[in-house]
Amino acid sequence: MVNLWRSIRFTLTFAILLGLVYPLVVTGVGNLLFPFQAKGSIVEWHGHAVGSELIAQNVTSAALFHPRPSAVNYAANASGGSNLGPSNPALLSEVKQNIQRVEEQNPGTPVSAIPPDMVESSASGLDPDISVQDALIQVPRIAKESGLSEDDLHNLVNQYEQRPVLGIWGEPMINVLQVNLAIEQRLSR
Repeated sequence: MVNLWRSIRFTLTFAILLGLVYPLVVTGVGNLLFPFQAKGSIVEWHGHAVGSELIAQNVTSAALFHPRPSAVNYAANASGGSNLGPSNPALLSEVKQNIQRVEEQNPGTPVSAIPPDMVESSASGLDPDISVQDALIQVPRIAKESGLSEDDLHNLVNQYEQRPVLGIWGEPMINVLQVNLAIEQRLSR
């Protein structure tokens, strides 16, 4: 009987510590030290929330950069990849359709130059970043549709390029929301 009461006290103590105290402390520290990130990295444009730096959004305008394909149709409440293996016919069909879309939107792009992130969805289906190569392939289309020069767009890609952490981990990437807001800012002048 003594062990039963000891077990119940132990369970209640750790339920309170790990279920209430710890989450409140971590949330408080996060809000104190990283308020922008703790609140979802929400980006505002002219006083209105337009998205999160951490979640890709479906961009259909030909005058803006397009994100990676999404296995969850950019639904932030349904994050997840397709979980299709490399030999799965459904994955192969999806990639072929995405290659066709890239070729239609960016004429003259050889298939061999198309980076994998341009035709394959990310593991979360909501990756907000694209590779520099992906961005550079889109530059001629965006220049034609937006009226901005290719040089100006190349400068934007260079300006918004996120380098690997400590020069070691990751690949150079471009956050689609950030660079698209820079385009919108230039177009609204």
